Amino acid sequence: QVQLVESGGGLVQPGGSLRLSCAASGSIVSVYSMGWYRQAPGNQRELVATIHRGGNTNYADSVKGRFTISRDNAKNTVYLQMNSLKPEDTAVYYCNQNGIYWGKGTLVTVSS
Repeated sequence: QVQLVESGGGLVQPGGSLRLSCAASGSIVSVYSMGWYRQAPGNQRELVATIHRGGNTNYADSVKGRFTISRDNAKNTVYLQMNSLKPEDTAVYYCNQNGIYWGKGTLVTVSS
């Protein structure tokens, strides 16, 4: 059974940084495409970043240059490093595997 557990969310001031983690069990993150999505109140869930089996990455235009997705194969964990955070980054962030499995999400609030 695949389980994805996100952590690392919280309250941060504009311009600050956070690192989200997605720990996987029941699967191997290096074998599948892993993604981070987010959903703000009243909005649809949107793709933020993906890392594919070969290591190539993709980002939403809104986060390019500020967010970095990576993975640690030894820890079977995927990360999302978020820098220069803006209030519009406020959302629940979800980890996804291969478009099928979802974590429960972690809340990121960017506010002064």
